[in-house]
This record gives sequence, C-alpha cells and structure tokens, in this order.
Amino acid sequence: MQIVLTLSLAAAAIGSGLVAGIFFAFSTFIMTAFSRIPAEQGIAAMNSINATIVRSPFMGLFVPTAILCIVIEVLAVIDWRGGASVLMLAGATLYVVASFLSTIIFNVPMNDALDKVGGSGAEAVQLWTTYLRDWTWWNHVRTIASLLASVAFVRALMIV
Repeated sequence: MQIVLTLSLAAAAIGSGLVAGIFFAFSTFIMTAFSRIPAEQGIAAMNSINATIVRSPFMGLFVPTAILCIVIEVLAVIDWRGGASVLMLAGATLYVVASFLSTIIFNVPMNDALDKVGGSGAEAVQLWTTYLRDWTWWNHVRTIASLLASVAFVRALMIV
C-alpha cells in the first residue's frame, strides 16, 4: 500500500502542479494579451485554443489527475494517516472540485458560447468583454486550487 500511495501522491503533485502552471499562463499573460487585440481576433484565437486543447496532451494530464485524486481520497480514508490523510483529502478535493469540476461547470460553457458567436459586431464584442472577465476569474480559481493541491500532495508525501 505504501508504494501505491507514494506513487499516487507524487503523480498527483506533478499533475496538479503542471495544470496549475498552464492555468497560471492564461491568468497572467495570455488572457491579458487577448484583451489587447480586437475582439474578432481574440475570439478566433481563443476558439482555436479551445478546439486544440481537447485533442492535446493537456487532456492526458488534466483528466487522469482528477481520477488519481479520487483514488487518493479513497486511500486517505481507508488507510487513515492523521495529518497526511487530511492533506491528501484537501489536495484531492481542491483539484477535483475547484479545478476539474469548475472547468466543466463554468469555463466550458463559456467556451461553448464563445464558439457560437460571430467574430464581429456588438454582440460579439459584448460577449468577448464578459468572457474575458468571467472566464479569467474562474481560471484564477482553477490556478490557485491546482497549485494548493500540488502543495498539499507534496506536504503529504513528506509525512506519509
């Protein structure tokens, strides 16, 4: 059980840390850069990213890390280790709820709406303005949650 737990925590720390880094890039400079170009170009660029990301290695990191977090939650409960289990549960819950599920509940529907709007006109500009604000806010949530999850997994690794 110890080797499974150690490998799971290491993989989850790396996975959630890499996801945090990707989200961090969007929060700190990609979305800001998109806000500085005309709405039509920003919409086209974001739609291209959204179409590309679902077929990229990112999905091979993002989804399996969520599944691994569920495994870690089960391991934390069935083999209770005090503070280490609390950290495992905290990290896994942060990633699954605030990173993975928030993506599905908030960011993906915004992406779908953006994909349906034409690239120019008042409606597109208004949607783009709202999208930049709301999507980025939820991305900040995902960034912080993924980073905190990674920290929790590393800390749990130090004490298991």
